[in-house]
Amino acid sequence: MIDSGFLTIDFIIVGVYMVLLVGLGLFLSRTKKGEEKTANDYFLAGNKLTWWAVGASLIAANISAEQFIGMSGSGFGIGISIAAYEIMAAVTLLIVAKFLLPVMLKQKIYTIPQFLRQRYNGGVGLAFSIFWLFLYVFVNLTSVAWLGTIAIEQILGLEGIRMQIIIALFFIAGIYSIYGGLASVAWTDVLQVVFLIGGGLITAYFALEAVSGEGRGALDGLTIIYDKIKSIPGDTHLNMIVDKSKSAAAFKDLPGLAAIVGGVWLTNIGYWGFNQYIIQKGLAAKSTKEAQKGLVFAAFLKILIPFIVVIPGVTAYVMYNFPQDIPGLQQGYFDLAGKITVSDDAYPWLIRNFAPAGIKGISFAALAAAIISSLASMLNSTSTIFTMDVYKQHIRKNATDKQLVKVGRITALLALIIALIAVEPLLGGLDQAFQYIQEYSGFIYPGIIVVFGLGLLWKRASAKAAIWTSILTIPMGVLFKIALPDMPFQFRMGYIFIILFVIFVAIAYVDKNKVDTELPDEADRKKMMKWGIISLTAAIFFILSAFIHKILLWSGSTNETVIYLENIGFEAFFFFGSLILSVSMFLISNSRDPHKDSQAVPINLDLFKTDRGFAIGSFIVCLLVTIIYVLLW
Repeated sequence: MIDSGFLTIDFIIVGVYMVLLVGLGLFLSRTKKGEEKTANDYFLAGNKLTWWAVGASLIAANISAEQFIGMSGSGFGIGISIAAYEIMAAVTLLIVAKFLLPVMLKQKIYTIPQFLRQRYNGGVGLAFSIFWLFLYVFVNLTSVAWLGTIAIEQILGLEGIRMQIIIALFFIAGIYSIYGGLASVAWTDVLQVVFLIGGGLITAYFALEAVSGEGRGALDGLTIIYDKIKSIPGDTHLNMIVDKSKSAAAFKDLPGLAAIVGGVWLTNIGYWGFNQYIIQKGLAAKSTKEAQKGLVFAAFLKILIPFIVVIPGVTAYVMYNFPQDIPGLQQGYFDLAGKITVSDDAYPWLIRNFAPAGIKGISFAALAAAIISSLASMLNSTSTIFTMDVYKQHIRKNATDKQLVKVGRITALLALIIALIAVEPLLGGLDQAFQYIQEYSGFIYPGIIVVFGLGLLWKRASAKAAIWTSILTIPMGVLFKIALPDMPFQFRMGYIFIILFVIFVAIAYVDKNKVDTELPDEADRKKMMKWGIISLTAAIFFILSAFIHKILLWSGSTNETVIYLENIGFEAFFFFGSLILSVSMFLISNSRDPHKDSQAVPINLDLFKTDRGFAIGSFIVCLLVTIIYVLLW
């Protein structure tokens, strides 16, 4: 036994898991004798993914050290409100499944930049290809590996071997994903998500059981945590909606209602709808219906994530700061090792101190599953974008399938090497890495939503509008950050979205690259106008409500309701109303405008029809989200 508390059984569990993972990945990557992988086999798994493989792979790609370590750290630092990203992501997955993914599948695309190339022009497609490649290599691969390594070091009680651990993680993720492509990644993700969800729930259970003490269970521990936090004046660790008057620091990260109706929608739609290593799983499904079922399945799994990563962070907050009030610690059964010097130390500290023998191995395997599955997905998407959008389009247009697969493998290997070199110089002592990543992702998502969303759904969206919006996105984010450093970043994202949307629409309407088009049939026009008017009415209501509220504040109102609404971020309804207004705009325009952009995507309302199963699943997801917010408001 070493300082980590790991016993032989723990090492055996971890070793068996790693061998099983790599063996399964290599087995699934095999081809029949005399056959070679086609580009479709390597990059889209031959379009053979079932709904449960799509859903499991989506969650495995999404949940990484960023969640286990970063989000748990935010749970320790600011509380359960950080779960808003996960809870609202479940609803976002439903919207992507119904309205965005069907259009992409209809276009038969491999990559998101490919869609931009077809919808706008080659310049827009190439610009976003380069952007995503830099993001995946220098932000995603590096941050996932770095956060995961910090956790592993603390759990094992080791120091000074960070780069060796990163090399090991890259090797395990690369050995099967580089050779086997998306099929290996997606099908091994089914195994990974079992360990990820199961191991995470087990860790949360034993942490709460440790709180309650001998002879009592996890529910007793949860009650103790709840009672202790509620006894602390002004503590917001158990509030989904942060009140600025109680915690200004937490409000800056998660400004109340903005976590439901504000900038969180921009990050979520941008991430789940237009992020290559996420949406690629849906593009590889057997059919549109199979893909949609997969996203509903992922939405259910997403609702579980706060219980796996945020509750442990909140638990660590109480145990570490108020040990005198924890029966399990008072009884002296735990010899605590390690310290929580920054918030992101919380989850490793829990595993190291409170997971029993055997469970430590399972918890460690769950964390490893989260890290490795995300690295594998990012590698595959990096190679897909470079091969299909850069190499095939600009270097060797007549490349064979064999050459494309070879280039894809080489690209993934080079991405690993570059990320390995860059990881230490780029990342350092961040207190809450999850919040850091969310804020700086927010610099790009407003522009991505405008360019991709209108490109998919609005027939007048033009290449010139897309180019100018792309050029202005990051400078505007930087300008707002410098000019309004104290404004919550979710509010900044909302205002930037409004400005970029207005610029995009104005340029698109004056762009001469338009052609005459036939209007949709009468039935479709009526449907679009009906929902256009409903959404317009809702948008006006939300925007006017927020505006009237601001007027009352500026007039010096001391009304308790007005002040309370300000403290929970009622300003977010400006952004929610604007988002709904954008939907109203393209619905009404598509139904009545006799012109379209020459590259417009043909939209048939039949694309958006879903079956009864999708409707029932979506209703249950929305009901669960509502219950969570009502209980934890």
